[in-house]
Amino acid sequence: MQYRSHLPFAGAIAALLPLLFASPALSAQAAATASTAQRLAAYSERVARLEDTDAVENLQAMFGFYFDKGLWGEAASLFARSGSFEYGQSGVYIGPERIRRAMLLFGPEGLGRGYLNNHMMLQPVISVAADGRTAKGRFQGPVQLAEPGQNGIWGVGIYENEYVKEGGTWKIAKLHFYPTAFTDYDRGWARSLLPMKGPSALFPPDRPPTVLYRTMPGNYIPPFSYPHPVTGQPLDRLPQAADSVTGASR
Repeated sequence: MQYRSHLPFAGAIAALLPLLFASPALSAQAAATASTAQRLAAYSERVARLEDTDAVENLQAMFGFYFDKGLWGEAASLFARSGSFEYGQSGVYIGPERIRRAMLLFGPEGLGRGYLNNHMMLQPVISVAADGRTAKGRFQGPVQLAEPGQNGIWGVGIYENEYVKEGGTWKIAKLHFYPTAFTDYDRGWARSLLPMKGPSALFPPDRPPTVLYRTMPGNYIPPFSYPHPVTGQPLDRLPQAADSVTGASR
């Protein structure tokens, strides 16, 4: 009877033979070498994810600088091909060109005399996927707004964003800013609570707002994109205060 060798299996056995019949000292040395290689691979992977985290944080900061100064083309070019932009209750715009045009609703290109569009992005919590291809980020920041002939506005809100590595470069896959409060510059929180703007009739969004809620006196909490670091439990279905206007509660 003729037998055929199963090459992958035979190769595996051949690779194991030196370890099976080697002296204990050589076996320990081989194990140490393998362990060192594994540690180096783990360290390399960890460094790659840390570099990804740094790149995502820088990407978001760069967006902030462009957006603050009305550099709409530069800001929109940071989005992925199918990236989305959502600001409060204004609806969702998809794709860099649609996003660029939507940003003109905040003012002319480069803004101009009398405009202020500051959106600070603080408290970054960035989570990069294990494969290094996608990431999520949560930020919080104050807002300073002004237009010619109008009083200034203070605000604050939460960002829940997603990112994707497209062609080896990190880009914004989804930017969602949840304003939580707006107020008149002079009157302040105690005497003035301003509502969010709705979808534009001049340049309608591609999709309606993903969630209906109110800024203060409402107290909506955007779902967290990351689990609790101690319990490991998700924080994406938080109890929400009942709202007599939107009817939202959970």
